[in-house]
Amino acid sequence: MQTTIVIGGASGIGAATVGVLAAPGHRVIAADLPGAGAEAEVDVTDEASVAALVERVAAEHAGDGGLTGVVNCAGVSTLSRVVDHDVSEWRRVVDVCLTGAFVVLKHAGRHVADGGSLVSLTSLNARQPGTGLSAYCAAKAGLVALTEVAALELAPRRVRVNAVAPGLVVTPLTQPAMDIPGIREGYLENTPLGRSGEPEEIAAAIRFLLSDDAAWITGETLDINGGAHLQRYPDLAGLIDKAFG
Repeated sequence: MQTTIVIGGASGIGAATVGVLAAPGHRVIAADLPGAGAEAEVDVTDEASVAALVERVAAEHAGDGGLTGVVNCAGVSTLSRVVDHDVSEWRRVVDVCLTGAFVVLKHAGRHVADGGSLVSLTSLNARQPGTGLSAYCAAKAGLVALTEVAALELAPRRVRVNAVAPGLVVTPLTQPAMDIPGIREGYLENTPLGRSGEPEEIAAAIRFLLSDDAAWITGETLDINGGAHLQRYPDLAGLIDKAFG
């Protein structure tokens, strides 16, 4: 029996991942912020919360294969030019997207069964900068390096550590930006395959990385963006300035 925790599992790519993984022989625990409607509650900015969740699930299923996988889809963003960026907003984004990811890897790495798999959700912005996205870009780029370090350190236990980096996928996190004139078009004209991704497409990649089919893959960040990394990122801050003055 496989047992996987999906953090950020109440909506967007996390919810799609819960749905894709749910199958006979695979137990999936969706976890999210209190009040989000997930099976379990967790806040990645609260280390005690993460530790308690991971320890509980590992202990409950110790006699049935243990905890075999953890997926971290928690994320937030903000938009501000570097010279205007509020430090508290910077810290909020980094706390969730990078420090929170570290906390998840720390406790998942302690309790996942030997041969297990850990997957984080990073972003096209880990490799492609966008105006107004300094905190998000820095956090997601840091997560790529963190993934590689964790992969090295956990390899002696055959625990694989990978990340998935989506391009534009319309979710509750990205929908507000899509409503601003020019932003959706700016993404799509720089995506060679000409469309945004679906949450289920990212979830399918996560399922692959959790599976035995990916048994020789670790320390990898898998780009899934319709080829958007081959072109340029839209000028988000400029488009917002144009829309709102």
